[in-house]
Amino acid sequence: AKGNTSDWGFGTKKARSSFGRGFLKLRGGKQASSSPNLAEMEQKGTEHLDLAGVPSKKSRDAALRASSPEAKKKPKGLMKFFGRLKRSHSTSFNLDDSDTAFRRGGVRATAGPRLGWSSDSKHKAVDVPFSRWNKDEVSTWLHEQGLGVYAAPGQNWIKSGQTLLQASQHDLEKELGMKQPLHRKKLQLALQALGTEDDDLQGKLDHNWVTRWLDDIGLPQYKSNFDEARVDGRMLHYMTVEDLLSLKVGSVLHHLSIKRAIQVLRLNSFEPNCLRRRPSDETNLTPAEISQWTNHRVMEWLRSVDLAEYAPNLRGSGVHGGLMVLEPRFNVEALALLLNIPPSKTLLRRHLATHFHLLVGSEAQRQKQEGLENPDYSVLTATARVKPRRSSFGGFGSLRRRRDDCEDYVCPLNIEMPKNSSFHRNVRIYEDNLDPLEQMEDSEGAVRQIGAFSEGINNLTSMLKEEELFREISVFPLEDIKTEAQV
Repeated sequence: AKGNTSDWGFGTKKARSSFGRGFLKLRGGKQASSSPNLAEMEQKGTEHLDLAGVPSKKSRDAALRASSPEAKKKPKGLMKFFGRLKRSHSTSFNLDDSDTAFRRGGVRATAGPRLGWSSDSKHKAVDVPFSRWNKDEVSTWLHEQGLGVYAAPGQNWIKSGQTLLQASQHDLEKELGMKQPLHRKKLQLALQALGTEDDDLQGKLDHNWVTRWLDDIGLPQYKSNFDEARVDGRMLHYMTVEDLLSLKVGSVLHHLSIKRAIQVLRLNSFEPNCLRRRPSDETNLTPAEISQWTNHRVMEWLRSVDLAEYAPNLRGSGVHGGLMVLEPRFNVEALALLLNIPPSKTLLRRHLATHFHLLVGSEAQRQKQEGLENPDYSVLTATARVKPRRSSFGGFGSLRRRRDDCEDYVCPLNIEMPKNSSFHRNVRIYEDNLDPLEQMEDSEGAVRQIGAFSEGINNLTSMLKEEELFREISVFPLEDIKTEAQV
């Protein structure tokens, strides 16, 4: 046994005791030791093992240095701090990579999880068409769209991106179990956006952003319904009345609130931070800037005009700057009802009307006055409900339904633009909703006009072939012939 002990190279008894004291000093100095690399253990033997019973040559050298008087001095101040940084190798998978510089996106780059969402985590296959994406890439894309729950059921059905591109509504419901109609609509809109060359401005707003947006416009009570349906910016852009009814939004006031909030997003090119939540330097406010006010900002305005006791009544009402400025039906009478200001307090209502008219501007006030003069006008209240559209039988209403497809949107794509000049900055016009029937009628009318023009040319040509017309050419001015040809 003693011979075996000497083979390990511990030397004399004094050397062995010196090593023990040095090793304890290393442990007392709280120096971090690297974990063993199990993948290279068989190749490199026991050189990388830092065990107390079987030290390597490097460990013995370190122990001898530690026993010297110079090693007994503990580092202080900045040297101790930098020493700890240099010795921290415990989280590295490769011991040889410990001295490499910091690299974004590497193992130690942990800013992404702390800051939440990171654009680098988005799946990007710019050079490869979606139809050629493999199963794993499509699954990752479904997770990014908030539809990751359908990735597992689609593992056996989805072969490539082409599978989703060719899928029908029935296929999505049968193969993926996608029974939620709004989920199917979300998927189809996302697939359509992949094939467009325009900037997908709406697609940058995910369903998490939409839930925060509901807080901003004063409708937090619908957050759970919108979140379950995974409503994102694209779905807001193409939101229909039936979609809102399926989301349990039945109030007329809330429909108008969402309508004008979507219009504000379009006017601001779906900029995520376009809404104003808190007061700032607002000396010369324009109607376009007021339309960006959130529900909380409107409540702050009420406090600034000495109506603080009525401001809490707007919580959950859906009143925001876009509704106040852009909606003709929303006037000071509707605001007074929502604030629960009794009609008997005429001075208080007059005070509210004065500040409201100054806030929205003359153009918006003129439109609201025209709405009051409309024979079908009724006061906008919180209790008015949206009536669902009745479905037609026998297909007799299909033609009319096609004509009214544009009107089915909560915020029509061809909605009238506000006339105030402050709204005409960086405005994007959406013309991708042209009615197919209107396009067909326009094309048929153009064909009829071209046919009539061609017939007139043929008649004129036949007349020119006659000798009598050629004799009259020298008599009549050229201008008269041109006039006759145009007629």
